[in-house]
Amino acid sequence: MRVILAEDSTLLREGLVRLLTEEGHKVPAAVSDGEALVAAVAEHEPDIVVVDVRMPPTHTDEGLRAALEIRRRWPGVKVLVLSQYVEKRYATELMSSDVEGVGYLLKDRVAQVGDFLDALERVGAGGAAFDPEVVRQLLARTTQVDPLARLTAREREVLERMAQGLTNASIAQSLHVSQSAVEKHVNSLFDKLRLSHASGYSRRVLAVLHFLES
Repeated sequence: MRVILAEDSTLLREGLVRLLTEEGHKVPAAVSDGEALVAAVAEHEPDIVVVDVRMPPTHTDEGLRAALEIRRRWPGVKVLVLSQYVEKRYATELMSSDVEGVGYLLKDRVAQVGDFLDALERVGAGGAAFDPEVVRQLLARTTQVDPLARLTAREREVLERMAQGLTNASIAQSLHVSQSAVEKHVNSLFDKLRLSHASGYSRRVLAVLHFLES
């Protein structure tokens, strides 16, 4: 894939460039701020961008705002966001629209090279990849919301893994149950979250994200 990186830490940025190049990806640009990222996307038309949430000059939400602008102006470009901590507001904002081709990982996950590359490939293919810790904390915000409170413990386990972008087969393997059992749980939680009418892959993640702003 053609990957553009946006990370203000020179050490991490150069390390990612080397890793991605060794894995056979092309990195036409690696920048250190949000404005440069948007300009690089306009010039190089990448398949995916990997962007830190906090970058110069204020180190608040420059990366996120750039990611949202890219999603708006170039909807075909996938976005994988990296963050030092779980930024609940930022994660919710990024994930509250179309969640296909979107990922949100904690930087600690980058150190686990296999997990990072798997997330990159998943997002690049149009799927979703959300850090398990991000999902856990976002779900914690919704414990008082009635629709989620109706889910069984097993349905919540399935829901968390769905939000991470796992397929039914992967969920079944993770929970040590049959795939048909997972499919029953998925259909049940869709009914409880009133998402049965939705279609396509996106409802798998919307099942988690639909209530995040409550």
